[in-house]
Amino acid sequence: MQLLFTSSHRKRLLIVVIAFFTLLTIITVKLVSIMTVQADDYGYRARAVQERERSIKAKRGSIYDRNGVVLAGNQAVCSISVIHNQIEDPETVIRVLSEKLELPEEDVRKRVEKRSVREKIKSNVDKELADEIRAMNLAGVMIDEDYKRYYPYSTLASHVLGFTGSDNQGIVGLEVYYDDLLMGENGSINTVTNARGIEVENMAERRVEGTAGQNLVTSIDINIQQYITQKALEVLEKKQAKRVCIIVMNPQNGEIYALADVPEYNLNEPFTLNYETDETVTQDMWNQMWRNYCISDTYEPGSTFKIVTATTAFEQGVLRVEDQFYCPGYHIVEDRRIRCHKVAGHGAETFREGIMNSCNPVFMQVGERIGVDGFYDGLRKLGLFEQTGVDLPGEANSIFHKQEKVGPVELATMSFGQSFQITPLQLMRAAAAVVNGGNLVTPHFGVYTTDENNNVTEVLKYETKTGAVSTATSETMKGLLEAVVAEGTGHRAYIAGYSIGGKTATSEKLPRSENRYISSFLGFSPADNPQVMTLILIDEPQGIYYGGTIAAPVVGEIYDNILPYLGIYKDENAEEETTQTISIDDAVF
Repeated sequence: MQLLFTSSHRKRLLIVVIAFFTLLTIITVKLVSIMTVQADDYGYRARAVQERERSIKAKRGSIYDRNGVVLAGNQAVCSISVIHNQIEDPETVIRVLSEKLELPEEDVRKRVEKRSVREKIKSNVDKELADEIRAMNLAGVMIDEDYKRYYPYSTLASHVLGFTGSDNQGIVGLEVYYDDLLMGENGSINTVTNARGIEVENMAERRVEGTAGQNLVTSIDINIQQYITQKALEVLEKKQAKRVCIIVMNPQNGEIYALADVPEYNLNEPFTLNYETDETVTQDMWNQMWRNYCISDTYEPGSTFKIVTATTAFEQGVLRVEDQFYCPGYHIVEDRRIRCHKVAGHGAETFREGIMNSCNPVFMQVGERIGVDGFYDGLRKLGLFEQTGVDLPGEANSIFHKQEKVGPVELATMSFGQSFQITPLQLMRAAAAVVNGGNLVTPHFGVYTTDENNNVTEVLKYETKTGAVSTATSETMKGLLEAVVAEGTGHRAYIAGYSIGGKTATSEKLPRSENRYISSFLGFSPADNPQVMTLILIDEPQGIYYGGTIAAPVVGEIYDNILPYLGIYKDENAEEETTQTISIDDAVF
């Protein structure tokens, strides 16, 4: 039977032919594109399927004290993981890893049986133990070299140094503040795998070495740090206090030689509480243990703040050293009778005697002379409305009344250090400006950084604001504060042959009805050219709690020990200490 092709048949055939050649053209163009334009991309994808990358953790930079002593270093450890496709005897792998690494068998089993490219079992494994496991040649078990942060002095300066997590990143303290400098850049190891994801033996691995982090050299002096920590622990035990803090700083440039905030915690075991408890451990418990009181908490400073009040009055031109005052044991402000710590009163006294006696009525009258606006102007100049800028995380700021809300009573109590809160470091910064000639320095720990070969890579810079206090006022205040130690309430910090200035304080915590106190003393030496300043806070001491009685002597002992170490020696021609009888009332504030 003869087939007759109609015009419709020919059209359909033409359409099929065109479609065929169009599809062939598209395929040809695509193949050309893959072979030329996209060749590199597809080659990379093919290699990615055949290669497995393992990270090499970078060596974290060390932290040193000012003398080159390691405060935070690295310890060689290993990371152990498994590759599911390479495991030949899963039960043996599970048994060995759970026993050797002291992990629950069910946890190890979940990781071993998980069908993933690579499953980490445990990090920070001691190298000896890792070598022991490596020697067993368990198929599918991978052991990589790693680094673990190590703190040679365990608890020392724990609230300053801080610690790192399992990933070697900083969590608190200097470790987190300088994390970008310390952490370095990780490297990698690339190995070739087959279609099943099993690494091919005898194939060269590609290794990209990491870059070690920078080292941080600090202003901390390990010898001073150890000594003040020892003194703080002695006071903590003797006075059964809640906490004891001691800061030693150079008032000329803000370098902090030591900071002890006891009780401290073990940096090598930072998730172990430093006290016993039957309660379930919570994140808040850890946070409180890690918290640096000197940086992150505020308090009412009490009479040490009289340094600020007196300085402001001299700067405002409303006070002279020999101005006369009278203290009957109280001062009446509006409808309030605000008492002096000496109930019988100090009677007639000059301002010099008033600051030596730490007389509250004298300072309330000085506050009235200054006025609210002048008082707040003095606070601003001494940096008390701003953070100090210390190189630690979590710094708190002061808490003051709004200026327009301050009345006569508030001004009176503020003049002797109550009704507001500041941090201990804010007080030190302000006091340093008072005695160093008027420079507001930035308290700090970091001094400079170095590379792996100990070459200096960066000298760290900090802001200094000039003109906070005039030279004349600074000289006057140094003389007055030296008299406080030589003859006044700070007498128990006196050391024959040394010129020491300072101020005592005994501040009552809120609520006042609970009779809880913070005893403190702020001292500096030499009085005429201060090179070292020390603040001690004793939080809730039991028994006698007067700052002049229990805090000042500790600073005296510290200076007797560290001043010669710092190259500050006694004046052998100075007169020996004279015997003075000082009543409890005269020594309290």
